[in-house]
Amino acid sequence: MSRYAAIDVGTNSVLLLVAERGANKKFKAVLERSEITRLGKGVDKSKQLAPEAIEATLSVVERFAKEAREAGASELVVSATSAARDASNGHVFLDGAKARAGVTVEIISGEEEARLSFASAHSDFGGDVPLVVLDIGGGSTEFIFGETNGSISFRHSFDVGAVRMTERHVNSDPPSQFELEEIDAHLAQQFSAVPKPPARFKMVGLAGTVTTLCAVAREIEPYDSTLVQGAVLTFDELEKTVKRLDALPVHLRKTIAGIQAKRADVIVAGGHVLLAAMRALGAAELTVSDRGLRWGLLADRFAEAS
Repeated sequence: MSRYAAIDVGTNSVLLLVAERGANKKFKAVLERSEITRLGKGVDKSKQLAPEAIEATLSVVERFAKEAREAGASELVVSATSAARDASNGHVFLDGAKARAGVTVEIISGEEEARLSFASAHSDFGGDVPLVVLDIGGGSTEFIFGETNGSISFRHSFDVGAVRMTERHVNSDPPSQFELEEIDAHLAQQFSAVPKPPARFKMVGLAGTVTTLCAVAREIEPYDSTLVQGAVLTFDELEKTVKRLDALPVHLRKTIAGIQAKRADVIVAGGHVLLAAMRALGAAELTVSDRGLRWGLLADRFAEAS
């Protein structure tokens, strides 16, 4: 069977997927990797990628591309999202990726990011009822409404994410009540633009904030994608988990089962993004997807490849 690879370069993390495409054109993972490099550190304020963030991310992209080729991937697609979109010096990262890893990085728009994320979620959870997919990244958050047949009726990318909200609003450790209220007020204002969801919809959440909160809520340590994929979390369960993290300084958050040390500083803001989104939608529960943009990208680029 043919093997293909996708590397998703986000504001906070870099993810690799190498998968085999079967006769039914479905993909099965043979290798997955994830590493937090924080490419978007400081971009919200400076509008530039920091040299150390570029170097850390290029090092991982170079290593992931090498692993993908060694795993037998015949073709490789690499995408970059919010941080690369927003930075005035994004070309430095793009040129470095070409020179060091031999890859051409596609900077995809927020709308394209939403489309690909929905395609991934619909492949796993679509068909019976309309889906509302939420993709919380480091710099942006996408809402996508879709029908049972996979068509999209609404999609929008908001410039709020776990890293961006942390850098804008959090100066205390742990965050002060005022800072948390400031985050919530900003998110409520942003998400007031989200339309009323379709009747009997299923909400699906994907990306690192959602999977991390699931792992914390269910005490999954070490991380096990088979326990996270398809898990259903209630709003009350998530709110309890986020409030627990609100009260802890970063060094104690790092000790909590399910939290990667490099995500500990931004998980609180990410949790508030998730709760604000569920409030905006009136969602009582959330189905968790361990997959996301990289799966949608792989299917979009290589489902029909010869």
